[in-house]
Amino acid sequence: MSKSLIKEQFGANAAAYVTSQPHAKGASLARLVELVKPQPAWKMLDIATAAGHTAFIFAPHVAHVWATDITPEMLVLAQQQAQERGFANVTVETADAEVLPYDDASFDLVTCRIAPHHFGDVALFVREAARVLRPGGILAVVDNVVPAGPAGDYVNAFEKLRDPSHGRCLTTDEWLTLYQASGLAILQHETITKQMEFDKWAARHTPTMQQNLRAMLSEVEGEAKAFLQPTVAATGTTFMLQEGIIIGQKST
Repeated sequence: MSKSLIKEQFGANAAAYVTSQPHAKGASLARLVELVKPQPAWKMLDIATAAGHTAFIFAPHVAHVWATDITPEMLVLAQQQAQERGFANVTVETADAEVLPYDDASFDLVTCRIAPHHFGDVALFVREAARVLRPGGILAVVDNVVPAGPAGDYVNAFEKLRDPSHGRCLTTDEWLTLYQASGLAILQHETITKQMEFDKWAARHTPTMQQNLRAMLSEVEGEAKAFLQPTVAATGTTFMLQEGIIIGQKST
């Protein structure tokens, strides 16, 4: 995945991430804090922070948060939000998820939420996150997950048609394998289903593109249909996606 394309797509739509329901108020946000159990002395790194939602929900519970992203427009928004919310313990700065500019064993907690499906090399991201964790440190990831095989391929194609910067959502099993390959013991993993409102999800596009996206949703069959669960009602069209939450710990 081209980082310039990612910056272009996220830069153009940066403001929407401040109020985006799945990003700002999704169920996985509070659940992440509940599972991680952050400690007051911890130093935390939030990767691909976007508007800073994950960094800000953890900030009251840890010593300091480094909220990072590669998109300048996102960093401006995150900085503004940190100042407006009065978080003096949040540092907003540029960092590439696949080439983190931090020393080994720098952080007690690394988080990344609803972003890795945009990364060009997710395995490299996990290795980098593990590298900058101290022994006993926690990597907590939330990202959209898909079923294995053709159904997952269809869901990824649907997402990529809507957003060219979309790389690939992994299966839960693929995430677990990446963690274990990077020396991270799995502490917890679970899945949360989220309902998506089609009109809001596709709002950035022209009527023609929205029609193409609707066609993919209406024509879906088999396991992909069972996963997406498209519903057309008087109140609008909805479908389902799934977020995987994976919590792992670096060996001591």
